[in-house]
Amino acid sequence: MIDLNHRSGAHYMSPQPLPDITAALCAAIDTGLSARRDAERPRTYVSSSGLGRACLRQIQYDFLAIPKDEGQGFAPKTLRIFEAGHRGEDMVAHWLRLAGFDLRVERADGRQFGFSSLDGRFKGHIDGCLMGGPVSMAYPTLWETKALGVSSWKDTLKRGVAISKPVYAAQIAIYQAYLDLPNPALFTALNRDTQEIYAELLPFDAALAQRMSDRAVEVVRASDAEELLPREAGAPTSVVCKGGMAVGHWHPPCGLGATMLG
Repeated sequence: MIDLNHRSGAHYMSPQPLPDITAALCAAIDTGLSARRDAERPRTYVSSSGLGRACLRQIQYDFLAIPKDEGQGFAPKTLRIFEAGHRGEDMVAHWLRLAGFDLRVERADGRQFGFSSLDGRFKGHIDGCLMGGPVSMAYPTLWETKALGVSSWKDTLKRGVAISKPVYAAQIAIYQAYLDLPNPALFTALNRDTQEIYAELLPFDAALAQRMSDRAVEVVRASDAEELLPREAGAPTSVVCKGGMAVGHWHPPCGLGATMLG
């Protein structure tokens, strides 16, 4: 407190340190993020975003909405990373428009552009489509973007999308095929740490798109027949099943079926 009458002779206590509220604040935020995650309805279709993963069993578990093992769902910290990634995608879209690109990200009714096949059991939604712009490339072109951590971003820069991020490459090929966008797709990656942007044009890989489409059919048919597809890993304790980094790729945790369904 400031002594406005400094000649009064009054003595004041020195300021007391405030308690550290970091843990309490983060816990409150994480509780909110977890509650929002738990309230989300599970997907009831094969999603193009995960169809390029190595394990057919894991793709099937996602399609069947098999719940995660206790404690094997996305940690609150990971949910925060996902949230930051979505915000990063919005920023890149804004920057593209500022640069003069004609970027379309949704229909007139506000829904994302996408496709639906197999009676609605195979779906995908794109980030956007570029109809024109200041950079010389073939238009219209599919636009897909990701926000990546520094090590993942550098690996993409070094090796390219097809090798570094095969799941993204598969997703892009599917979109090009089902949305009839055969021009090379524009992939952009935002470095979450430095805000650097990596861009790459991906030619349409028809063979990859066909393999991924066949995978979707295989997952749906096997599930209808109550057949389990093979695992990529030999044991449910592997990183592919439990989640984490393996051979330079991050794997989401598998469903409860890893221990319950064999």
